[in-house]
Amino acid sequence: MKISELRDKSDQDLNKEIVELRREQFNLRMQKSTGQLGNSARFKELRREIARIRTVLTEKARISS
Repeated sequence: MKISELRDKSDQDLNKEIVELRREQFNLRMQKSTGQLGNSARFKELRREIARIRTVLTEKARISS
C-alpha cells in the first residue's frame, strides 16, 4: 500500500490494518514452522508495511498535538 493511501485513512482504520498484518505475520510463522511456507519474502514485506503504518500514525500524532 502506498504511503499516500495510508495518510488518507483514519487512525482506527490504520490500527485495524496493523492487526490484520500482524495476524498474517503470525500465520506465516506457523507455515514456516510446519514447512508449508511458499513465499518467504512476504515476511520482509509485512515488516515494512507495518513500519509504514506506524510512521503515518506517529506523523498524525505529532500534527495533532
